[in-house]
Amino acid sequence: MKFVTSQLAYFLQNRSTRRNVQFLFKFLLLLLFVVTLYSVLFHYLMTFEEREFTWLTGFYWTLTVMSTLGFGDITFTSDIGRVFSIVVLLSGIIFLLVMLPFTFIQFFYAPWLEAQQRSRAPRELDPETRDHVIIVGTDATAQHLAEKLSRYGHDHVILCPDVATTLALHDLSLTAAVGDYDDPETFKRMRVGQAAMVVALEDDVRNTNITFTVREVSPAVPVVCGADKDEALDILALAGSTHVLQFTKLLGHSLARRSLAGAKRSSVAGQFESLIVAEAPVMRTSLVGRSLRDSGLREAVGVNVVGVWERGRFRTPNPDTPLSPSTVLVLAGTEEQIAAFDAFVSQETAATGGHGPVGPVLILGGGRVGMAAAEQLREQGIHYCIVEKNPKVALSDANTVTGSAADLDVLEQAGIREAPSVFITTHDDDMNIYLTIYCRKLRPDVQIITRATLDRNIGILHTAGADLVMSYASLVANTVINLLSPGKVLMLTEGLNIFRASVPKRLAGMPLLNSGIRDKTGCSVVAVHSKGGLEVNPDPSKPLQEGDEFFLIGDTKAEQCFLDRFGEQENG
Repeated sequence: MKFVTSQLAYFLQNRSTRRNVQFLFKFLLLLLFVVTLYSVLFHYLMTFEEREFTWLTGFYWTLTVMSTLGFGDITFTSDIGRVFSIVVLLSGIIFLLVMLPFTFIQFFYAPWLEAQQRSRAPRELDPETRDHVIIVGTDATAQHLAEKLSRYGHDHVILCPDVATTLALHDLSLTAAVGDYDDPETFKRMRVGQAAMVVALEDDVRNTNITFTVREVSPAVPVVCGADKDEALDILALAGSTHVLQFTKLLGHSLARRSLAGAKRSSVAGQFESLIVAEAPVMRTSLVGRSLRDSGLREAVGVNVVGVWERGRFRTPNPDTPLSPSTVLVLAGTEEQIAAFDAFVSQETAATGGHGPVGPVLILGGGRVGMAAAEQLREQGIHYCIVEKNPKVALSDANTVTGSAADLDVLEQAGIREAPSVFITTHDDDMNIYLTIYCRKLRPDVQIITRATLDRNIGILHTAGADLVMSYASLVANTVINLLSPGKVLMLTEGLNIFRASVPKRLAGMPLLNSGIRDKTGCSVVAVHSKGGLEVNPDPSKPLQEGDEFFLIGDTKAEQCFLDRFGEQENG
């Protein structure tokens, strides 16, 4: 009853709806007048035929004729009566069978359905809502961020500009609300003063307006804005943004750091105090064909291999894990240990005569991501060549070949035969899959690093032949969650993170080697924080102390397994 009342109240609040209801009411009055008039004329004509009927019978006859039911129990015998019956029948077809349904649907039923849908789209959050994330934006990136926040237990709401989008997101089981982005009342209803963060994922101009509007309501809430252009960085900061991030540039730099063209074999994926987690492709190194035991990395440089990626799948390694050209090592260590790893692998590879192609890195696509990757390569002193279809964009960089990346002549002119790495950076995942298959066919031995806009295409791109796939949506989500929980969780790549946990009571006094954490949960202990400070890659024979803190690395499933097995000890 309360739901119906609220719907009715919302229905009657709209001025056009009230006007439609008035029009429908006037039409019903007209219809009632016509029925009454026909009933009166019915009695006069029956009197002319020297017959008498009650007033109720007159209404009964009029309605049966107008509705074309015509039971035939009461009929006229005179010609004038039959002409009258024809007039009533034709007017009934027009009024009851045509105008009444159309008027009812147009002026009542359709607005009622619209009001019912609008009532399903919330415009206000509960007053008790707090520590939530307000996401301003409705694209696939915003939806992925919402899903990731839900997975990690952060309350959130996606703010939509219209009802249709809000309902569509509700159908996807996402929490959404409707409101104008430039209205301070909208953010008051979203309880922005009690929010943990506002994330604006619209264009630069709209993000500026959103930030300024939020600051009018809440000066203190952290605001994270995405920026497309360099000139927007200062403007968004002046508007009040706490963090202004060029996600496309971050993605381009991330692609460039993973190229095999440079002297460094590893790229930093994340840092937690003095603990550094890096990724290192095995391709074109002396490690190919060996096992972890045979590689001798732990003994030689002290670095710990805490995981391996194989075509987008993360696995916890064991000493006998084989290393193939498609393997990417996940390393944990100090800055010195990671540097020692780079030097060790370079020396080993040089000693065994290993080398790769010496041509420029090939970048397919000269958009924001491609240009950011080129900028990073230029800073590292690595030669590159961009393939760009748009001649105007191609003029912005001298190392550019104009043409389609699907044209063999263009690719050969750009150096596909000598390139050590190929970056595929277009924003169209279909095109990226197409180009990945083509480049893998042309160069089976080349390193292919591909951008994915939608996470659901990551597996497809790996199947198509990509060695590494960098997801734009995951980059945004990981960055936001790292800002949301600084010092607690560090998200590295899709599904892989570092988290902190207290040493369980039942493991106190037990050496790490005998704890069984890796075997039972799939998580690896990469550091232990004790009174003496942070010890990276701790001695596995050293006893754990109650009150110490673990730094563990693992995927989402492994993290949950650890919390299920040992998390209760923190509460006990």
